[in-house]
Amino acid sequence: MPKIVTLPGDGIGPEVTAAAAEVLREVAPDVTLEEHAIGGGAFDAHGDPFPQRTRDALQDADAVLLGTVGGAHDSAWNRLPRQLRPESGLLALRRALGCYANLRPVRVQPGLEHLSPLKPELARGVDILIVRELLGGIYFDGDREISGSAAYNTMRYTTPEVERVARRAFWAAEQRRGRVTSVDKANVLEVSELWRRDVQALRDREYRSIHLNHEYVDSVAMLIVADPSRYDVIVTENLFGDILSDLAAVIPGSLGLMPSASLGDGPGLFEPIHGSAPDIAGKGVANPAAAIMSAGMLLRHGLGRSDAANVVDRAVALALRQHPTRDLGGRADTRTFTRAVLDAIGTPAVG
Repeated sequence: MPKIVTLPGDGIGPEVTAAAAEVLREVAPDVTLEEHAIGGGAFDAHGDPFPQRTRDALQDADAVLLGTVGGAHDSAWNRLPRQLRPESGLLALRRALGCYANLRPVRVQPGLEHLSPLKPELARGVDILIVRELLGGIYFDGDREISGSAAYNTMRYTTPEVERVARRAFWAAEQRRGRVTSVDKANVLEVSELWRRDVQALRDREYRSIHLNHEYVDSVAMLIVADPSRYDVIVTENLFGDILSDLAAVIPGSLGLMPSASLGDGPGLFEPIHGSAPDIAGKGVANPAAAIMSAGMLLRHGLGRSDAANVVDRAVALALRQHPTRDLGGRADTRTFTRAVLDAIGTPAVG
């Protein structure tokens, strides 16, 4: 019986996680959901944003479903020592799980093209998967310093680090349209030369059916908004992936439509990318679509249940057309939208 650890977290996290958990129970009634604390609420209750009891629960988990972490900018949590702030608990969680590959789908839902800042003809049919290396590069390299009027950070990668995230991208492309774009800056950075060399070598050895091309990050930043349909799977290092995935996040028209998965050698971490939205927490109006789609990614990538994941994806797409939430220009609240997804799952055309 698969065990899913749920970490509702702060702000609207408990509301959207509850919706996602309800959908999980509907499509995978054999799973066990076990709730634990993380973030600001965990500090308030246990004096630690990533308590030991939460760490212990991960030991035999098959996947982790996360809500949101953190509070308002003027929250008392933000005046704590850095190691006790909610976001430190999130970073510790990712390290504990060893999640080295972040998968972020960017999909414009049919019928919602008008919500995109792009022209409808550009937004229509956009379906990109960005695979970002998550544990290496300039964010994690310890060779860094600030001293007086000078500072430096170091970007460093090894072949094993490049290959393991590239494998995730090639595997994903095999399930999709068979195209991978590797993003680097090999014309000026030696670390990008290594990245390009290793990605190409892996493709030539193990994934010859995949069409691979290499593009510079500045070109991709332009083309991902000027011609997004050219991309299927994008794979890149940590810094470039951070920037490109946030840039692409605006294409669907709302952060409430953006799920994610962070994968490694252990249980995966699945979460919506929107923030904790403390201004609407507890009002029952949060859009749970991203959390529910994250549960769909959990089924696909965490439990290997693609059929159930497809059911969730189709049900969310139908609910978005029929019962859009307020951030999408509609009137549905959290409960109404969740109920619409559950009803859609029960229809023969979807389920």
